[in-house]
Amino acid sequence: MENKLKRGTLCVQGGWKPKNGEPRVLPIIQSTTFKYDDSEEMAKLFDLEATGYFYTRLQNPTNDAVAQKIADLEGGVGATLTSSGQAANFYAIFNICSAGDHIVTSNEIYGGTYNLFGVTLKKLGIECTFVNPDAPEEEIQKAFRPNTKAMFGETISNPGCNVLDIEKFARIAHGNGVPLIIDNTFATPINCRPFEWGCDIVTHSTTKYMDGHATAVGGVVVDSGNFDWEAHAGKFPGLTTPDESYHGLTYTKAFGKMAYTTKLVAQLMRDLGSIQSPQNAFLLNLGLETLHLRMPQHCRNAQAVAEFLQENEHVAWVHYCGLKGDKAYELGQKYLPEGSCGVMSLGLKGDRDTAIRFMDSLKMINIVTHVADARTCVLHPASHTHRQLTDEQLKEAGIAPDLIRLSVGIEDVDDIIADLRQALDKSVQK
Repeated sequence: MENKLKRGTLCVQGGWKPKNGEPRVLPIIQSTTFKYDDSEEMAKLFDLEATGYFYTRLQNPTNDAVAQKIADLEGGVGATLTSSGQAANFYAIFNICSAGDHIVTSNEIYGGTYNLFGVTLKKLGIECTFVNPDAPEEEIQKAFRPNTKAMFGETISNPGCNVLDIEKFARIAHGNGVPLIIDNTFATPINCRPFEWGCDIVTHSTTKYMDGHATAVGGVVVDSGNFDWEAHAGKFPGLTTPDESYHGLTYTKAFGKMAYTTKLVAQLMRDLGSIQSPQNAFLLNLGLETLHLRMPQHCRNAQAVAEFLQENEHVAWVHYCGLKGDKAYELGQKYLPEGSCGVMSLGLKGDRDTAIRFMDSLKMINIVTHVADARTCVLHPASHTHRQLTDEQLKEAGIAPDLIRLSVGIEDVDDIIADLRQALDKSVQK
């Protein structure tokens, strides 16, 4: 019944279903532990033979209600909240990869994810090959190896703002017997549901639009339940062979479509513990209740701002898929017909100092590390979020030295444009 509800209704009423006499608003179950009268009941929970709560590192009622809401919004079978978006991407990969494995990913991804995949995972014995998402399929295919276990991309790349051809990536991934994992943070399920285009697993930094208020760091991993792990059993022994830490239980046999999500909780949360606190899950839920209202406003404002920038004499270029003629326009119309997000990239006429003067001249718009919340903000990735990357890596990731990331909020658009105009005027050397 719930899956037939429209996304706006799910934002408001999904996840938490109060019974007679229970709180109307999702309660914060701020408890680490849960009490049982019968020792055998607790034993069954530890053996995954029964469902329930015994320790918040593994499961918590507040977290589960919010995770279910997000799973319903994305059209998935299960979801797990994590402590951050970085943790979500790590868990999504590590749940099916181990030392000696390999992944293929778009090179147009968030700098933190680029480092996670290219540096940290390598220390764990998992190698990553970065590919240009715009390259022909036969060229991308060359990156795959017999030990490749997953393919990764972002619906809208951060900070380049390019749109991923999801069907193309899904076709390549499935042709190699591996799942496609997509970070859907910028688009959110309001503007794109990657599962409908062939994606298998979705991640989010819930810190961004889902929370919407920059109050709570978090992430989520959502499983579509569509990837057939048994059909590729040799590639995914962690899911298709007995887990000795649970008395020989096999996840695909015991949990079917919930195998991936169950393993993520039972193994990774058990051992690594990157949980989202119930308090943060509660704050996240408050944000989700207005997600369907905020995203259209972000998109309306961003479209007006992008059109203003495109016509401004001090702007060299602006990249936003809502602009006709933009290189991502056609893919944007295909995958994001109702709007993309509030984030765009631009470059100014001049040098790096011009960009610095522009940002320092802003009054209402703030320079912050964050992106994709209610307030308009700006960042220079080469100097900030991506400063660990070499010039060559910046180039490979599609990040020019002059690229400015502008995240348009939900304020009155006239005020946003007025602040941009005065700062652009001041950025020009007199």
